[in-house]
Amino acid sequence: MVTDSGCESPSAQKPAAVVESWRLEFPIEVIEPLPAEMEELAMAHDVEFVKDVLLGKRTNGFGNKSKLVAASLPYTTGAMLSAARHVLASGGAAAAPCSGFHHAGYAKTEGFCTFNGLMVTALALKKANIGSGHVERVGILDLDMHYGNGTDNIIHACNCEGWIKHFTAGLNYMRSNQAPEFFAETLPEMLAWMADCDLVLYQAGADPHVDDPFGGWLTTAELQKRDAMVFEALAKSKVPVAWNLAGGYQRDADGGISKVIEIHDNTMRECVRVFGGAKS
Repeated sequence: MVTDSGCESPSAQKPAAVVESWRLEFPIEVIEPLPAEMEELAMAHDVEFVKDVLLGKRTNGFGNKSKLVAASLPYTTGAMLSAARHVLASGGAAAAPCSGFHHAGYAKTEGFCTFNGLMVTALALKKANIGSGHVERVGILDLDMHYGNGTDNIIHACNCEGWIKHFTAGLNYMRSNQAPEFFAETLPEMLAWMADCDLVLYQAGADPHVDDPFGGWLTTAELQKRDAMVFEALAKSKVPVAWNLAGGYQRDADGGISKVIEIHDNTMRECVRVFGGAKS
């Protein structure tokens, strides 16, 4: 795992810190993810783009050509794919403690995102043999602060409009006065829309928090309410869910990320409350 991506994003610090925090409080089982294969990455991305990034010939989402970052990328996407495969086999929920997906397009990196693990996961499972984690319909519920433009780009590039249901809150929601409408109308409608999916991939971003330097419209309590609504609705519909950390950029005075970890702890808290012991 990369501990320093050479930029202002704390995302590379989060996996180890978040999992350590979860282990102190929650009855989770940690399962080692398998790295995504080149062929799987190329299902959602131009194959030459994938090769160049992994070889350090092209800049990654952090704006550098670090070979350490490149070596970590199959594991980042692999964590999402492994979590999804697990819940398809066993039901319930699993967390992939990773970030950096939804701005990555078919042949471009952007905004700390290099490969789009959401779309790699969806396409790999769509193309899987029936009985081996195959899906017909996937929901991508993106509740990060920002618009998942890369996800939309790949959906269109790979002609996935007919079987992927994609909602990205960051396209329209960015102000605190929108919260009542979001909770009363939009989120319930989106969850009902995805109730017939075989799988939902949930971006449980911490960056919509009102104090996030790149965010700003939901409180800590509202973010926890968001997670509760998502997990309760999917459990009721019996739709398995694989979720990830997505964004979150607050830093403590000493450079730590305790406020971000608190938000991710609350997501796991709601996941465990609804589904019982969680997988990670």
